[in-house]
Amino acid sequence: MSSLPLSTPSPAGHRSTGVAYGAAAGALWGLVFVAPELVGGFGPLQLSAGRYFCYGLLALLLVAPRWRGLRTRVSRRQWGQLFWLALAGNTLYYLLLSAAVQNGGIAMTALVIGFLPVAVTLIGSRDQGAVPLRRMLPSLLLCALGALCIGWQALAHPGAQASGQKLLGLACAVGALLSWTAFAVGNARCLARQQQVSAHEWNLLTGLVTGAQSLLLIPLAWAFENAQHGAHEWARLAAVSLAVAVLASLLGNAFWNRMSRLLPLTLVGQMILFETAFALVYGLLWEQRAPTPAEMAAFGCVVLGVLSCLAAHRRPAAIG
Repeated sequence: MSSLPLSTPSPAGHRSTGVAYGAAAGALWGLVFVAPELVGGFGPLQLSAGRYFCYGLLALLLVAPRWRGLRTRVSRRQWGQLFWLALAGNTLYYLLLSAAVQNGGIAMTALVIGFLPVAVTLIGSRDQGAVPLRRMLPSLLLCALGALCIGWQALAHPGAQASGQKLLGLACAVGALLSWTAFAVGNARCLARQQQVSAHEWNLLTGLVTGAQSLLLIPLAWAFENAQHGAHEWARLAAVSLAVAVLASLLGNAFWNRMSRLLPLTLVGQMILFETAFALVYGLLWEQRAPTPAEMAAFGCVVLGVLSCLAAHRRPAAIG
């Protein structure tokens, strides 16, 4: 372990560093919206099993050298927490997200997931010492408006999907929203309560548990998504799974955990907006088109929402 720094960073320095980590996590997590389109011939079970098997394998390789000392610092209760966090934030979330993208499209999925900041901030506003919700109201309104702008075209102009298929995609997106909200709140609180495990080690342990859960998905994927694929299609799935595991699961989660220890939960919620914004950028690049006025308005709302939230946290709390 490195020696302690000579000076402690100021709260403002913590905020700036935390926001930078949040932006990096969002840039990497936005890739998961495009992955289902890259391997459209495979179902959500296959996508989730492939991604998280790779994530678990990478986590196993990285945690092996420190396993002897690490296992003595993790209690049975913490293993239980890791199981539920891995399920809510990884396995179940990506199953639902993949199904939402393939049935409802990237724009509709981004719309629903864009409400994550509102959900997490509302829950975090009840924490002790949190910024009062009334000071967060402008930021919350901008978040909601930005999310509506992102998905406006998907809702106002029906695409190629049948209405039943779009409704299924919407239901899966709402399920993903609820699942990841539970993860974001639970993970931030777990990291705040325990200090004997570093944020990086917690990410690796989450990867181990997620990898174990992926082993249960493999027979389900084989049974329910058994369409025939060529060798090049399986190779493409393997490449996409490995890339998403490294970039989104390993690096993205590491950035997010570091951010979660630097920012209050109300501000943690706002950082999820970066994922929504980057998902839109990647979607536009994938579709090879320029943003519409509604999508450009969404970018403005995202930026103003985060700046408004930062301003609310810079103001001193009222004494009384």
